[in-house]
Amino acid sequence: MAWLLVLQLAGEALARLLNLPFPGPVVGMLLLVVALGVPLVREPVQATARFLLSHLSLLFVPVGVGVITHLDLLRNYGLKLMLVIALSTWAGMAVTVLLVRVLMRDQFAGNQKESGDA
Repeated sequence: MAWLLVLQLAGEALARLLNLPFPGPVVGMLLLVVALGVPLVREPVQATARFLLSHLSLLFVPVGVGVITHLDLLRNYGLKLMLVIALSTWAGMAVTVLLVRVLMRDQFAGNQKESGDA
């Protein structure tokens, strides 16, 4: 757990010191991805991840309490929220599909060019 906290702290410090346009936890996550290549980090993080995953259901309790405490907001804006969530999910999936199609087309064209040169 200490590795996760140290890497998050390092990410937060880097994001603030370098005035990065994205949050410190994102930088910390990138540092974690790099650090997982080192067995000294990977093994304790793996044990912590297993422990946290075994208790994952407990992490949903605060969300459930938050929803219950804000039922009036959900009643007033629930339909709009569902619409926004559905549309943004659809937009994200559409952009992903278009990007994959472009990348696959470029890769296919590159493979065709390489096989034509041989």
